[in-house]
Amino acid sequence: MIILQEKAYAKLNLTLDIVGKRDDGYHDLSMIMQAISLCDELELKLGTKEPWQVTCDWEHIPHGRKNLCYKAAKAYYEASGTDPDGLSIHITKRIPDQAGLGGGSADAAAVLRALNTYENNRFSMEELEKIGLSIGSDVPFCVGNRTCLATGRGEVMTPITPMPTCYYVLIKPPFSVSTPELFAKVEEAEAPVHPNQEKMIEALKEGDLRSIGGKMLNVFEFILLKEHKELYELENALENCGALGTSMTGSGPVMFGIFEHFDFAATASMSLMETGYQTFLATNYELDV
Repeated sequence: MIILQEKAYAKLNLTLDIVGKRDDGYHDLSMIMQAISLCDELELKLGTKEPWQVTCDWEHIPHGRKNLCYKAAKAYYEASGTDPDGLSIHITKRIPDQAGLGGGSADAAAVLRALNTYENNRFSMEELEKIGLSIGSDVPFCVGNRTCLATGRGEVMTPITPMPTCYYVLIKPPFSVSTPELFAKVEEAEAPVHPNQEKMIEALKEGDLRSIGGKMLNVFEFILLKEHKELYELENALENCGALGTSMTGSGPVMFGIFEHFDFAATASMSLMETGYQTFLATNYELDV
């Protein structure tokens, strides 16, 4: 039996815009994405000679065939034409689910990376990302974790300058969000402003954290702010703690702030945790590919 270990890294949307509706029912997106150090840990056992299984230390996370990790393994082996002779995957979760951090997609991508590494990189990164797209729109990004401008469903990725060294304080409010419902609400109520991707890309090139912070924008946030006024309070709390910019990631509801110095970020995280919020402290992550 072979045992593989792989980490699955969360993502943040520095910007997120909806630019149109597609004929296939999906939306055309334009977003700048950054991988961060907050991660799940996966253990894969190959050659178990037992039926495939996927388990997780969080009971409410789907197990077995319903989990994206199962779908990722199935897609990989269908593409490779190989068979592991029994497979077991266990997920140790740290990325909060239904939070806009891409936890499920990151786990699926980690399965693809682990299996591909074990099979001596049978597929190129681009081929692995294509396999990932069959599982979910965020999976291609999570395969490579390269800072990028993502368009289309999220699968058309243009690498850009990564975030300069910085620290993130993430806050998860005590509610979840239905992504399909949020898309419908955005269609009904056009966002008053949209992110300027070109200016954000330029700010990243310059490495100016304050400029980057001022350009972070997520169109979903306008909708959620109308329904959940406490998100204003979270943004204000992050800014009062010294954040150089704040925004929401994905379809939410996690809010985050960027900090130049670890000490300020750690103090902010502890302060917000004491008020009862679930908080996370992270930094940048870039996969060495």
